[in-house]
Amino acid sequence: MSETTALYRKYRPKTFKDVIGQEHIVKTLEGALKLGNIFHAYLFAGSRGTGKTTLARIVAQEIGASANDIYEIDAASNNGVDEMRVLNEAVSTLPLESPYKVYIFDEVHMFSKSAFNALLKTLEEPPKHVVFILATTEIDKLPETVISRCQVFQLKKPSKEVLKQSASVVAKKEGFTLEAGVADLIALLGDGSFRDTQGILQKIFSASKDKKVALAEVETITGAPRGEIVNGFIEALEAKKLPSAIVALHQALAANVDAKVFLKLVLQKLRFVLLLRYAKEMEKEIVEEVSPDDFTFLKKFATASDSAISSALLSELLVAYDAVGRAYIPALPIELALVKLFGAAR
Repeated sequence: MSETTALYRKYRPKTFKDVIGQEHIVKTLEGALKLGNIFHAYLFAGSRGTGKTTLARIVAQEIGASANDIYEIDAASNNGVDEMRVLNEAVSTLPLESPYKVYIFDEVHMFSKSAFNALLKTLEEPPKHVVFILATTEIDKLPETVISRCQVFQLKKPSKEVLKQSASVVAKKEGFTLEAGVADLIALLGDGSFRDTQGILQKIFSASKDKKVALAEVETITGAPRGEIVNGFIEALEAKKLPSAIVALHQALAANVDAKVFLKLVLQKLRFVLLLRYAKEMEKEIVEEVSPDDFTFLKKFATASDSAISSALLSELLVAYDAVGRAYIPALPIELALVKLFGAAR
């Protein structure tokens, strides 16, 4: 694979049928556009890497706008009233070669108040040949007057399963074989972003010595916690050994592992333990998501009598997970959860 190849660009959806994970939006948009129902302003909101700009380009293409009549504007660097005045003058001119001129505003929440006011005048009475498509990661920062003049579509974060499928498909097309558990780890690290997931794949493919990607290789390249540290932490939880659990946590953090990523991997494995215990019909599905050694490891705890791995344990760690991102010391919420769970068992 060429070093200059960007996977997120190479595999960016080109048509509605290529879009995955946003079926609720695609169905609505595709149906309306086929009927010729074209609105003058659309607003796509969602977290980073969910496909807002990609969807905007597809809409522009579907309504017949050529590349010369599509204008992408970065609101972060064009956020002043002067830029909006120039835009307001430009929209009045007819398209060069298409039925419509399409203006795509990326990160539109970065506009200044005066820029929003200037844009609002055009949104209220736009020329018939102009379509605006606004994209934002922070819809709460947009004035209600702007939101109310747009058709609003809230993009969902792709699930881990969708990202896993996407990673597997891209790897196959690039000629790589992923060891069991690799696609699952990549999807988890992608954290709800197609772009981040494909960026991780790019990094792995560039560093891989051959076309077979092992789980240990991914852990090294991405800085994800090694499986044995995560498993050591889970063993300490099962044994109710508070000192051992804290040591395992700090082993991961000492290797520059993000506390939230570490806890996310722990929660995923603990969830598998409960599913193996209470939903045995899911065993085949879980086998496909983890390595053979990990499956044996998890099955051991699922079948253990009087196991410390319970729904109460997961609930406490979920609370810690939500607090990690806000904590001054990221490890502190996890340490407090461990003390609460096992402090009396020393």
